Amino acid sequence: MEANKTILQMKYARIVAIFAKESGLSLEDALAFFYDSDTYKLISEGVADMHCRSDEYLADELMLEYKE
Repeated sequence: MEANKTILQMKYARIVAIFAKESGLSLEDALAFFYDSDTYKLISEGVADMHCRSDEYLADELMLEYKE
């Protein structure tokens, strides 16, 4: 299933905001990390319907990547 591009962009913004708050990164650094992450690739490619997961879940996935 492919998600609407505008809705995905809004979801990305929410995920990055949550991730920035949890990680202590600036929004700019959190956004840069997000766009280089495996999580972003999975969401944008529609793998396993990752875009259907909650913003908090996806931010937690980013945190796991960040801690590696």
